[in-house]
Amino acid sequence: MNQRELLYILALSRVEGIGDIVAKKLINHCGSAESVFNAKANYLKSIDGIGDNLIKKLKDKTVFEKAERELRFIESEKINVLFYLDETYPERLKHCIDGPVVLFASGNLNFENRKVISIVGTREITSYGTAFCKTMVEDLAIFNPIIVSGFAYGVDIVAHQAAMDHGLQTIGVLAHGLNQIYPKAHKKYVAKIEQNGGFLTEFWSTSNPEKENFVKRNRIVAGMSEATIVIESAEKGGSLITAMIANDYNRDVFAVPGRTTDKFSQGCINLIKTQRANLMTSAADLVYILNWEIASENRNDNAVQKQLFVVLDTDEQKVYDYLQKNGKQLLDIIALECDFPIFRISTLLLNMELKGVIRPLPGKLFEAV
Repeated sequence: MNQRELLYILALSRVEGIGDIVAKKLINHCGSAESVFNAKANYLKSIDGIGDNLIKKLKDKTVFEKAERELRFIESEKINVLFYLDETYPERLKHCIDGPVVLFASGNLNFENRKVISIVGTREITSYGTAFCKTMVEDLAIFNPIIVSGFAYGVDIVAHQAAMDHGLQTIGVLAHGLNQIYPKAHKKYVAKIEQNGGFLTEFWSTSNPEKENFVKRNRIVAGMSEATIVIESAEKGGSLITAMIANDYNRDVFAVPGRTTDKFSQGCINLIKTQRANLMTSAADLVYILNWEIASENRNDNAVQKQLFVVLDTDEQKVYDYLQKNGKQLLDIIALECDFPIFRISTLLLNMELKGVIRPLPGKLFEAV
């Protein structure tokens, strides 16, 4: 967009009482942000939810002074601005009614890849959570997904680092303007992230990392992603808010179970118990439920099996190899051919189904995924 268009968009977003939903409604009716300011009062009143009070506030000239200051910052720092009607705007976020009218971006972002997942969780990540996150990202690398997180301590930064380690694009969604980095300890990661990825925020350079901003940014994390994965979470926490928002947006949510006695497993366990998240024990669960396919240039069946199914024990691998070779088979036949008693094969098949490597079919049939 040109400078004039951006100025009016910024000014509109600074009018008291106009949030993202109302701003989009006005732009959609009037055709542009500039047309909103130039529209006749009678026309604006004809728009559902627009009254005299809001029309009066549209006459506030100070919003243009604020917009001009922010525009100078955007130009001096060479920040990219993504408007919600532009092709460069994250596609899934366009369909969220409360998605930001504009996003401010830095780095090298490319949203052509439709495989976008967000990874969230506690800031007090355990060694279990760290190991799971790193292994999961490594196993998913064959699919070349974009990894989104909030650039915070704990799960967020582990996810960003794992993505960088495997050459994946990673995006940090910030709860403040692009004039600063929070937490400051993570400033050392900025340059590397921006080489293949970058940062997004809806907040102006005048915004600080305040508590309510973190809740707002969670909708961006959830909305731009195909699925949200909660690695670890206490009974209450920001990552659970992100999971709830993802549910509201009709996105898939995954939660990693842990021991019932672990503090940072309680949130994940509750998500699974209340059927607000799919149980996730490995990357294969996500691949199976999202029905991902590997791009032809990356396809290597042996590599896929090595990447995704490393969690299979010897007996499970035996059953998997049999089903992969012979196709759909009855439970009794699998038990007979693999030389396992029925009670044992039933347990194996259940575990393998939870890991996402086989699927049950009607008539007690099973097949390899």
